[in-house]
Amino acid sequence: METRQSIRRVRAVRRFADRPLPGDVVEQILDGARHAGSAKNLQRWDFIVVTDRETLARLGAVGPWAGHLAGAAVAIALVTPEPRGPGAPLSVAFDLGRAAQNMVLSAWELGVGSVPATVYDQGLARGILGYPADRHCEYILSFGYPADPADLARPPRAGGRKPLGSIVRRERW
Repeated sequence: METRQSIRRVRAVRRFADRPLPGDVVEQILDGARHAGSAKNLQRWDFIVVTDRETLARLGAVGPWAGHLAGAAVAIALVTPEPRGPGAPLSVAFDLGRAAQNMVLSAWELGVGSVPATVYDQGLARGILGYPADRHCEYILSFGYPADPADLARPPRAGGRKPLGSIVRRERW
């Protein structure tokens, strides 16, 4: 799939088929993240891969809109150094976004849908996933084959994107 086509066609998928993702598919998704650029190539991220049904169901409670994690074949928690700590680099969030988008696009190319969940309950997420106190998990991505395979070919919704001219300024605001 061409890059521009992939960017324009990727869709959020929140309902997944009851079908596991093969290990090589999960590895390709993770490898997409590994190849994301990062400030000074520090790669300040770790990824926790979850496939256990019970754990996925528990993760569905980390935020008010995280329920889709319970139905995912795989969840990948995006873990970084604590972003609010002293001397925390501002680039971590940008770097993590790049890695996450690489995972989403890698999955889409493989016929796998995904959607992010924001972690509102940090204590619950840490308790379930066991990452250290100096680490933080703001997002968990859910992955799986779409419950409705038509989601993979669903056209963009009319009016779904703002016109370019309404969001771009040239030289100054």
